[in-house]
Amino acid sequence: MAAQRSSSLASPVTIAISSSGKGEGVTNRRSMGPSSPAPGRSFSTTNPTSPISSRLSSGGGRRYSTAEETESTEFVRYTVQIPATPDHHLSSAAPESAPFQERSYISGTLFTGGFNCVTRGHVINSSADSPPVLNHARVLCRMNGCDGEPFLNRSKQPPCECGFLICKDCYSECIANGGKCPGCKELYRLSEEEDSESEAEEGGLPLTSMADFGISRRMSMMKSVKGPADFDHNRWLFETKGTYGYGNAVWPKDGNGDGGGGVAGGFKGFEEPPNFSAKNRRPLTRKVGVSQAIISPYRLLIVIRLVALGFFLAWRIRHPNHEAIWLWAMSITCELWFAISWLLDQLPKLCPVNRATDLTVLKERFESPSLRNPKGRSDLPGIDVFVSTADPEKEPPLVTANTMLSILAVNYPVEKLACYLSDDGGSLLTFEALAETASFAKVWVPFCRKHEIEPRNPEAYFSQTRDFLKNKVRHDFVRERRRVKREYDEFKVRINSLPESIRRRSDAYNAHEELRAKKKQEEMGASLSEPVKVPKATWMSDGSHWPGTWSSAENEHSRGDHAGIIQAMLAPPNSEPVMGTEANENGLINTTTVDIRLPMLVYVSREKRPGYDHNKKAGAMNSLVRTSAIMSNGPFILNLDCDHYVYNSQALREGMCFMLDTGGDRVCFVQFPQRFEGIDPNDRYANHNLVFFDVTMRAMDGLQGPMYVGTGCIFRRTALYGFNPPRATEHRGWLGRRKIKLFLRKPTMGKKTDRVVEAENNEEEEDNDIESSSLLPKKFGNSAILAASIPVAEYQGRLLQDLSGVHQGRPAGSLAVPREPLDASTVAEAISVISCFYEEKTEWGRRVGWIYGSVTEDVVTGYRMHNRGWRSVYCVTKKDAFRGTAPINLTDRLHQVLRWATGSVEIFFSRNNALFASRRMKLLQRVAYFNAGMYPFTSIFLLVYCILPAVSLFSGQFIVQSLNVAFLIFLLAITITLCLLALLEIKWSGITLHEWWRNEQFWVIGGTSAHPAAVLQGLLKVIAGVDISFTLTSKPANDENDDEFAELYMVKWSFLMVPPITIMMVNMIAMAVGFVRTVYSEFPRWSKLLGGSFFSFWVLCHLYPFAKGLMGRRGKMPTIVFVWSGLISIVLSLMWVYISPPAGSEYMNF
Repeated sequence: MAAQRSSSLASPVTIAISSSGKGEGVTNRRSMGPSSPAPGRSFSTTNPTSPISSRLSSGGGRRYSTAEETESTEFVRYTVQIPATPDHHLSSAAPESAPFQERSYISGTLFTGGFNCVTRGHVINSSADSPPVLNHARVLCRMNGCDGEPFLNRSKQPPCECGFLICKDCYSECIANGGKCPGCKELYRLSEEEDSESEAEEGGLPLTSMADFGISRRMSMMKSVKGPADFDHNRWLFETKGTYGYGNAVWPKDGNGDGGGGVAGGFKGFEEPPNFSAKNRRPLTRKVGVSQAIISPYRLLIVIRLVALGFFLAWRIRHPNHEAIWLWAMSITCELWFAISWLLDQLPKLCPVNRATDLTVLKERFESPSLRNPKGRSDLPGIDVFVSTADPEKEPPLVTANTMLSILAVNYPVEKLACYLSDDGGSLLTFEALAETASFAKVWVPFCRKHEIEPRNPEAYFSQTRDFLKNKVRHDFVRERRRVKREYDEFKVRINSLPESIRRRSDAYNAHEELRAKKKQEEMGASLSEPVKVPKATWMSDGSHWPGTWSSAENEHSRGDHAGIIQAMLAPPNSEPVMGTEANENGLINTTTVDIRLPMLVYVSREKRPGYDHNKKAGAMNSLVRTSAIMSNGPFILNLDCDHYVYNSQALREGMCFMLDTGGDRVCFVQFPQRFEGIDPNDRYANHNLVFFDVTMRAMDGLQGPMYVGTGCIFRRTALYGFNPPRATEHRGWLGRRKIKLFLRKPTMGKKTDRVVEAENNEEEEDNDIESSSLLPKKFGNSAILAASIPVAEYQGRLLQDLSGVHQGRPAGSLAVPREPLDASTVAEAISVISCFYEEKTEWGRRVGWIYGSVTEDVVTGYRMHNRGWRSVYCVTKKDAFRGTAPINLTDRLHQVLRWATGSVEIFFSRNNALFASRRMKLLQRVAYFNAGMYPFTSIFLLVYCILPAVSLFSGQFIVQSLNVAFLIFLLAITITLCLLALLEIKWSGITLHEWWRNEQFWVIGGTSAHPAAVLQGLLKVIAGVDISFTLTSKPANDENDDEFAELYMVKWSFLMVPPITIMMVNMIAMAVGFVRTVYSEFPRWSKLLGGSFFSFWVLCHLYPFAKGLMGRRGKMPTIVFVWSGLISIVLSLMWVYISPPAGSEYMNF
């Protein structure tokens, strides 16, 4: 690194960390001098009000050491080298810097470190992202366009308690226009002197208008009467159109008593007295059940079909086919399994529900001025957004950049939002693409806020075909949209040119290093014929080595061996809104009325070293959990894939409605449905998967909640930490009908009404106590700051204590406080928790965070939470919350399904099998999770059942001895009830019949291709310990000139295609053979031909999309497909002839 070459010119920052790990904490010593990156800012803890000292005091033992302490054996010294840059001259001392200058230093510094390596901070750019420093030499009026001197009252204070500075002229205008302060929007409170002066001027005319009274000055009416003794109060009420409220107070409408509005049947200008508790009583969410006209027949049909299946199977067992007992046995076995599988799939669908939210109540409750929050700052809890990526070749940086832009522009308080990108590949391409994204966000985010752009993904927005002028009223919209569109086109060019730019830059620097090495070799007198070994490094734009993965994959710079990296691209914003400037050469749009602050944006690449199991995506997510706990510590976490962007800017608010409503403290996560773009109109391979997302997940929402599906999910941080919910219900007795309520949190409010039920295992109770610190290092590691952040996150995620039934809530307005600024020692601590060895001897991945041991870590993680008694919620918004991409290519789709099915097999053979669930999980919830782990095994019976029609046609036998009336009646009843159930599911879920049929077709395609392979892989892992390969799903990023569905017609050979191709060919050959045999037979048996042909046709109809996908765009199928299928068909035919050879005339008699 450049920091190593210029160490003599650098300013060292030494961070000493205790090696004992028993509470000594982290010690820090900054060498302050002219070369310090933050000159004039001391890190001493003598000031108790400094944010650093407050952070250390909460960390439990963290302090700053002296030079003698850091030289002792109890401390490990980490040196952070700050090199000289044009923004940090070593010879000049700067004056006292403001807090945001500290943050700009953090946002411009790349921090690296890890196992057996020095933690370093390399300054990349410290002044580009910092806001301009305000000139406080002269304080002016804060009204737009006014530069007058501020007006102060006789107490030398601004006229309003909120401290809004305003000049005398502007103050007079505000008084004349309603008397409201422009800052807090409250009525100005007159001082005693001004009040007496106004009364003297008005003489004997009291109570002429209620507009003169603020909210806190609405006193008893009789006390306000200062007129003569014969004052006619009733006449005053009539003339002023006043009305009484509770007691004898007057409550004007909207604070004005000028009679400006009318109320039907009441007094003009006034409304009913406000209900003080209505704000907290109005629910944020409501549950909307499915109409009884639909759900009752649906449940009745399930019972009828279950009875019909029972009679059918009983009839089949009592009437075997003695002529082909083997065929009958195989068919009845498959049918019994299909009946059990259908029942397991249908039982959880008995109680589907729909939910709705009220964002107006959310805004009134958490973002309105109150006594505890006079300025009306947002009291919403913070949210940390996690986005994960691993390979920039399969997950294009432009796709990731658009996802990050949609998150930064989301409609949520800026200071409460923090975005983290996990780059598990440690790629410089992803790093520089994120830096470009942070730069473009300064234009895109204000543009979205000003014009209320939807969706806030620039690629999706500019690609829309609808009229972009709809609902746009600003006259400058078209001009600014054109400018932003041009800027985005340049942004795409820069992103797409980054790979070539990095390659050329690295080649130039490497060539320069080779020349220097040869020159040095020549100066030392060595032989010039000897080759010079110079590593082919990947270089950053400032001429330093990239600490992550190099293209040459050198030692300590490969995908599985590189240091940990953290870079705050955008520093935490200020707590107060920052308005922009007018459009000029530096600004593309006019942002004078727009808040231009941006959420915190952090790049994270965890450390990887050989010999450590990094646990793929689950390990990367756990690293983000620890990093965010130290840097922002939002009590809620949103998890998104790099190709899933925010389509609805209100999505986070809708999800928080469920977390903050009554009973929300029991909700561990809010799952949103996955919606996809770029799918072919016919949805050939059921990529939308609507039967699962709109039928199964809605039905599970009526039980204990939907399962976690990997993306589009808002988590409660304490639930991810493995703690129990505050309350839970145990289901005991037959079918769990006896319920026992448990209170699992110790009361902290001193209320005796909180009944605590002793847990059966005292160790488990202590282990799940958030305030207990005895076992925190064992569970979470030896980071004192991480341990101290846990109770803070739990407190910030509580419900408001004003809600009914809440015993352990937080007071309103407690979160309307500024966030602590970041400092170098905090980021250094974040580097330590993403090291490769941090999780050793902890419970990360076992009981804490995302669970390890399965390729479908999402399902296992959600199952563990439900098993502790937590509930989850399914949030289906009117406008899609998130949208992503899905593989439309047949091979990619099969590999995706293979990975899901393999994870289900792993779950089935692990302790996460729902058969071992605790009593806190509902019975039908257990059934749903058990079916999620068992469904791949249905593929074994499906393969056999798809071959049986061909075997029947080849052999001349059928699964029944004869097609009698009873068999046909049972078959017709089962088929009709299945169709009626499908129609009712379509009715209450909102999907279409076409989507339901596509799902049925792909169920057969996946069941004959990917699912059997998943069962085989799962058994190999369980029995032989063979690890399962993980294939990353490619994210398409087609150019504008490319065909949108080009990948749909690409044919990529895979061995998963062999079984369905063989089934199709065997059935087609069997139908031809059976038809010819029947026609030329002396005694044709048309009934058996009809039965066998019907089931063969049923199989071919379900496999039709698969066959169409093999043809490609021009109807060509790869030769290898014919070769393999032909060979397998010939082998099966020869085996059948060998097993049942023809015998003379009997061969023709069939």
